[in-house]
Parts: sequence; C-alpha cells; structure tokens
Amino acid sequence: MSVELPAEEDTVRFGRALGAELAAGDLVLLAGPLGAGKTVLTRGIAEGLGVSGRVSSPTFVIARVHPAGARGVGLVHVDAYRLGGDLSQLDDLDLDSDLERSAVVVEWGEGMAERLSEDHLLVRLERRPDDVRLATFEPHGTWATRLAERV
Repeated sequence: MSVELPAEEDTVRFGRALGAELAAGDLVLLAGPLGAGKTVLTRGIAEGLGVSGRVSSPTFVIARVHPAGARGVGLVHVDAYRLGGDLSQLDDLDLDSDLERSAVVVEWGEGMAERLSEDHLLVRLERRPDDVRLATFEPHGTWATRLAERV
C-alpha cells in the first residue's frame, strides 16, 4: 500500500493519523534517502501521540525520548544513520525496554532495528522529482492485520 504526500503538511497529517493509532510497544522503521521526509513524518507521529517536546532529527544524539502526553504513550525517536550498521551501538540504546512504555520510531533502521520486534511497520519514503513524497508500507507480524483493518 502506498500514499502520495504532495506537501509537507500532508506528510505531517499522515504522521498524525499514524501516531493516533500507535500504542506502547509499537515499532515503526522509516527508510528513505536524505530529504525524503522521515523527520517530518515523525513530527506528525509525535503530534498524533500527543507527546511533549519539539521533534527534530536526533542525528547527533542518536535518540530522543519524548514523554507521554494525554494518551499515556511516549515516543522514542532514533536516528540510526551514524550507527553505520553497528548493532552493538543499537543494543546500547536499550530500545527493547523502551518498547514496553513507548512507541519507537527508527529512522535509517532498516536492516538493523527489525530484530527489536517481529511486529513492526516499515515505511519507505521517496521524494520524486516533482517534490511529491511517496510513502509505501511494509507491514510485518501483526501489522499486516492492523493495516488491513484500516483499509
């Protein structure tokens, strides 16, 4: 399943809808080149979860924790770009314990973070030459059923 996101606000709006569906324990992996909209999508997810704190790329700090808001679900936003595939550094973040109380979104996590949970949603973002983003979903585990129920 894919969706076109013509403008930044469409990406935020889509993220907001996805965030509204997330629960503690959910893992979302975002894949795509620089400028594809991964952090913008995460900003929308944070709004949908109602978490506290400004969402920005955690490239230099690797992970940011946003405390739970009214819905009671926090957000852990990880940028695995600088990890370069080093799984030991990912383990050092102790994300599997964060999954118990937060939704975890990992930018650049494909090929690394899937092992945190069989149940995860991979969202591939691409930026077309006309500047429209295309989000394609690859559900794994229970996400296949969850997405089918929404479509």
